Amino acid sequence: MDKISVIISCYNEEESIPLFYEEMERVRKQDFAETEFEYIFVNDGSKDKTLEEIKELRQKDGKVRYISFSRNFGKEAAMLAGLEHAEGDYITLMDADLQDPPALLRQMYDCIKNEGYDCVGTRRVTRKGEPPIRSFFARIFYKLINKMSNVEMVDGARDYRLMTRQMVQAIISVKEYNRYSKGIFSFVGFKTKWLEYENIERVAGETKWSFWKLFKYAIEGITAFSTTPLIISSVIGLLFCLVAFVLILVIIIKTLVYGDPTSGWPSMVCIMFFVSGIQLFSLGIIGQYLSKTYLEVKNRPIYIIKETEKDEK
Repeated sequence: MDKISVIISCYNEEESIPLFYEEMERVRKQDFAETEFEYIFVNDGSKDKTLEEIKELRQKDGKVRYISFSRNFGKEAAMLAGLEHAEGDYITLMDADLQDPPALLRQMYDCIKNEGYDCVGTRRVTRKGEPPIRSFFARIFYKLINKMSNVEMVDGARDYRLMTRQMVQAIISVKEYNRYSKGIFSFVGFKTKWLEYENIERVAGETKWSFWKLFKYAIEGITAFSTTPLIISSVIGLLFCLVAFVLILVIIIKTLVYGDPTSGWPSMVCIMFFVSGIQLFSLGIIGQYLSKTYLEVKNRPIYIIKETEKDEK
């Protein structure tokens, strides 16, 4: 009998967890009569009663497992912890807010079993319910990163996907500290099929992803899977050197011909400010890559576990 591990990353999701569990059980009983399940809830340092809700489910259902972090380490760490502790033949990543429709799971499972895929992922074809400015920048991000990176990032792709044990082991083998899972999923390869669906709004609670957090996450993705910004920085520096050389020649010729070396100082000040801004921008790009290297070489753990269901007496 096949076993499916369902990994649910949770941060302040006390309202969503009972609703998620109820819907998953409905789908399991309806579509997976011959399949074994386990639910692995990863409590990512929640400040509400998320852990208490999970423990209540654990008391009622032995299929429920949990991992609770010592503090908030982020969704990437939560997903990795779930993957490392999953025992199933097939593993899926889901959010507790039901924006990842459990009803698709049967179709995903059939594609892997009958069509020879290693992974079946999901992507939203609409961003209904999102602020327009956020949707605009999301599309720009995917266009940019696909031009910069050697691995393909699918616009609208969710972390919600069903994977074989072989693919999960490959993902776990990528031990980098600065993780960007959408890029890692593409990096490891394997045969992947995409299922499209309309965007679904949260059943409860509020999103934990502010515009600023998404912006930082986008920078993480670009610096993790592309060195193109460094090349752009170098090219800009070279162009400004050439421009400066041409301007020097113009000033020399103008002085020799017209004898007026002092005019134009306001424009010169503006140019100095502009060039200084470009230099700081380029240093910022280099600093981003150096900071990633700094975090990697410290070799700190990606997450720290405070307790699991195995610690229960």
